[in-house]
Amino acid sequence: MRIVVALGGNALARRGEPMTADYLRKNVRSSCVTLAAVAQEHELVITHGNGPQVGLLALQNLAYSDVAAYPLDILGAETQGMIGYVVQQELTNALGGDRQIVALITNTEVDEQDPAFERPTKLIGPQYSAQDAAEAAAEYRWTIARDGSQFRRVVPSPMPIRILQTPVIKELLDLGHLVVCVGGGGVPVRVDASGRQLGSQAVVDKDLASGVLAAEIEADVLVMLTDADAVYVDWGTPDQRAIRSATPEALAEFPFEEGSMQPKVDAAIRFAKRGGRALIGPLDKLPELLARTTGTEIRPEVPGAIEYYPTKP
Repeated sequence: MRIVVALGGNALARRGEPMTADYLRKNVRSSCVTLAAVAQEHELVITHGNGPQVGLLALQNLAYSDVAAYPLDILGAETQGMIGYVVQQELTNALGGDRQIVALITNTEVDEQDPAFERPTKLIGPQYSAQDAAEAAAEYRWTIARDGSQFRRVVPSPMPIRILQTPVIKELLDLGHLVVCVGGGGVPVRVDASGRQLGSQAVVDKDLASGVLAAEIEADVLVMLTDADAVYVDWGTPDQRAIRSATPEALAEFPFEEGSMQPKVDAAIRFAKRGGRALIGPLDKLPELLARTTGTEIRPEVPGAIEYYPTKP
């Protein structure tokens, strides 16, 4: 099978951990052990987020005031190189050097008229207390939003239109290589009437961009890995239920947390409507997720439109 695996933030940085290179490598190394088992049997494309990392680079940028801070598109490219390098190296090690792995700087086309530019929603960077967030917002003119019990910076997150390096990615797969791409959703660019590319000040959601890529390369399965064991309806209430499988139409009837589960659900719905299968589940149980013993599957046809896991007594 041709599989696109989107690594969630917990594969790169866990809540409460300092965002150091050592922790990044440790978390990626653990993820690559699981990915290697899948790569031995299937064509594999790996995508990843960059929210914490791109926010950290932006903060580090501001610490040196003698030059203007780099814009978000260049910072996004930096995170693709940084994280892609570590994934490429750790997956190569996990596979014993048996496969060639290519980490590719990827551009994602967006529309400059996308309303997301007027309504920032994408969480990036570290968490802040309410006081620290207010001070950062005033000093740097940031937009701040709540993230759980704390606060983070938010930036525009326009919808991905297409992945500009798709032809190259398909060629690499046809040659038998593994590909790491669409890091952080890809560098957002707009394309003018002459075909000229221009960087855009935003961060594309990596799940939505991964769904676009999966459709463009005709992947069999789109897998979005997270720290949740499944998609839940009525999450956090006594009536919460874990979904085992659902059609895209049935799943679209439920609201989910914006900036967290909702983008994964949206990506799954879009991909399933094109005839593909999308899986959402835990990183540490990827083989079980593919075997359908855990997680949530979204596909065009499901008996009864939706199926839940048995409720635990």
